[in-house]
Amino acid sequence: MKVNQIILKAPGNIEAALSPLRALQPDLVLVFGAVPFFHSTELAGVLRKLLPDAALAGCSTAGEIAVDRVYDNTCIVTAVNFEHTPVHVLSTAIHGMNDSFGAGQRLADALPQDELSAILLFGTGVAINGSALVSGLQSCVPKGVTISGGLAADAGAFRQTWTLGPQGSADDQIVAVGLYGKNIRLGYGTFAGWEPFGPARKVTRCIDNVLYELDGERALDIYKSYLGAYAKDLPGSGLLFPFEMLGAGQEKSGIFRTILGINEEDGSLTLAGDIDAKGYLKLMHSSTEKLIEGAETAARSAVRAKRDDSGEGLAILVSCIGRKLVMGDRVDEEVEAVAALMGAHTTVTGFYSNGEIGASTFHGDCRLHNQTMTITWLLEA
Repeated sequence: MKVNQIILKAPGNIEAALSPLRALQPDLVLVFGAVPFFHSTELAGVLRKLLPDAALAGCSTAGEIAVDRVYDNTCIVTAVNFEHTPVHVLSTAIHGMNDSFGAGQRLADALPQDELSAILLFGTGVAINGSALVSGLQSCVPKGVTISGGLAADAGAFRQTWTLGPQGSADDQIVAVGLYGKNIRLGYGTFAGWEPFGPARKVTRCIDNVLYELDGERALDIYKSYLGAYAKDLPGSGLLFPFEMLGAGQEKSGIFRTILGINEEDGSLTLAGDIDAKGYLKLMHSSTEKLIEGAETAARSAVRAKRDDSGEGLAILVSCIGRKLVMGDRVDEEVEAVAALMGAHTTVTGFYSNGEIGASTFHGDCRLHNQTMTITWLLEA
């Protein structure tokens, strides 16, 4: 396995900058960039011209991750040449939020499943139920196939996000990359670092990812009462105050949910993924130090799969835009902490997202997360 990475500073005239990737003859090219890179067909066209045999996948972001720092308004292009791991990429259009589960099923049905080991999944970041997308995909692939990745972002605007796949760049495509064979070694880590404040509230009315009532009261009213002065900046300020989902007995789930939208008329909150209708929700907040500790915990979990430091590896970091907002100018520190633990032979790439996809510590399967640092670590045996 060999990896090469290029950082594009601005759209336009990018062919010369990307031409060194041809020597690698990559099987997979991951692209994470600011929204302007996806507005035209140039990026996809240049990549197809230079690397016609590579599978292309990626998405727009709320910040790009490379090496050991966070970039803004750039595009990180990471090319991977596998020695023994076949790659297959495909996409499907998503027709609104209610099509999320179906989109996942369509991807699973279209992916060749013989010797399928893992799936990298990149979804649109608005008008989507991320947990339903993952559930739809997971319901139709062989047991033991892991799913990781994230939902695209648009720098916190929540208006229009983009993915890159076989159809080029598009705002309505879900992209899946299948990794095949027994030579690919994978490690995963997901952790948050948020702390609760206020009591747990019983979910008394919800439909999928729309929360209407907590403890019999309008969810939006309760949420605003906790946010105080921050309430005037909703839904954007909701990124600073996610919910943790608790079970019917108020047991922890390790799953967090970000607010994507509010409805003043019916008092509802639209969350990034499904809500447990029988469970509880507890409001969370955090500090830079706690979030960095959470990122380190995720990295330690991912590197448990490492037997030694020989051979090149790739770490795909997907962190939530809400974490970036909390950490502000110190956001580089969580990436530095992860990169240090991954080691010198691992190339780091990734992005800040509207949702993270990865293994669930509490449940053992793969789920949509919010407000986490989620890491996928790859190495060929």
